[in-house]
Amino acid sequence: MTVVSVSMPEELLARIDAFAQEHGYTGRSEVIREASRNLLGEFEDKRLEDRELMAVVTVVFDYETTSVEERMMHLRHEYEGLVASNFHSHVGNHYCMEIFVLEGELEDISTFVGKIRATKDTLSVDYSVMPVDDFSPFTEIE
Repeated sequence: MTVVSVSMPEELLARIDAFAQEHGYTGRSEVIREASRNLLGEFEDKRLEDRELMAVVTVVFDYETTSVEERMMHLRHEYEGLVASNFHSHVGNHYCMEIFVLEGELEDISTFVGKIRATKDTLSVDYSVMPVDDFSPFTEIE
């Protein structure tokens, strides 16, 4: 197996180590391998391919890291055909929350979420995806 060196904050490493111990993993490498497989497999759901989708992406960051807010603005404009709506709010004393509502195909949503996740200094990125065609506006009554 190949050995890979990864840089991360000490507090994240401590959380990974604690998680590994609490959940019976053999060590941090096993946790990181599983997390990597899960991350890579997230958008490989065949049920979502070739369908019109909607997604909600929530990003939390410290309000003093203006580079994150600036990056969110650039992504909003870069993906204006995908971003149906965007909401910015202040949460607590030190945080901002950015919410994106997306409408499009899996590949575009996946790319957008990937760029959000790759943004340095984000504290949390969460999202949900669902097919638009799962909603039937009217049920026929006979």
